[in-house]
Amino acid sequence: MARLRIAVFASGQGTNFQAVVHAASQDQLEGASLELLVCDKPEAPVVERAKRAGIDTFLFRPRDYESREAYETEIRAELERRGIGLIVLAGYMRIITSVLVEPYAGRMINIHPALLPSFPGINGIGQALDYGVKVTGVTVHFVDGGMDTGPIIAQRTVEVEDDDTEETLALRIHAAEQQLLPWVVRRIAAGAVTLQGKHVTITKEEM
Repeated sequence: MARLRIAVFASGQGTNFQAVVHAASQDQLEGASLELLVCDKPEAPVVERAKRAGIDTFLFRPRDYESREAYETEIRAELERRGIGLIVLAGYMRIITSVLVEPYAGRMINIHPALLPSFPGINGIGQALDYGVKVTGVTVHFVDGGMDTGPIIAQRTVEVEDDDTEETLALRIHAAEQQLLPWVVRRIAAGAVTLQGKHVTITKEEM
């Protein structure tokens, strides 16, 4: 089986990107290779993380393009040139259009800091706190073009403590993300994830 080539899209600190980098460096991704960081903010800390790890970057500023479709067309060409087989959205704060969603259907995943379908969109952690839930968590799902509406691959729960603030809860949410995302990537690379309609099955493996 050909080696899976991965591109991570990120916009900020890059802690989830770093988790994938670490997993790759420890040979924990079933032979998959992290080939590229795509970032819409050239000054973001994640870019420095990529440089330290020796990962190539595709950097752009959306305002330099006439539309989302315009810069995504350029991104798609770069992904195709590199033979990218999986896109991982890890804190990428841009809506993805059909320019990328359609050719990468079933090959693009996103991590979200809540138990979808609850609390989609921005600030899932704050939404959960405001609602008063006792349990929240993280979700990795396929991207279908909607706002966090794609088929759910895996979830991990995080209990909400009575004295939690958004900052304290975020620490545990991010820790869960950094465990779950590399695991999902590894299972995809192993060919253990099957998508049928809205339903995802994963061959069992201890997490």
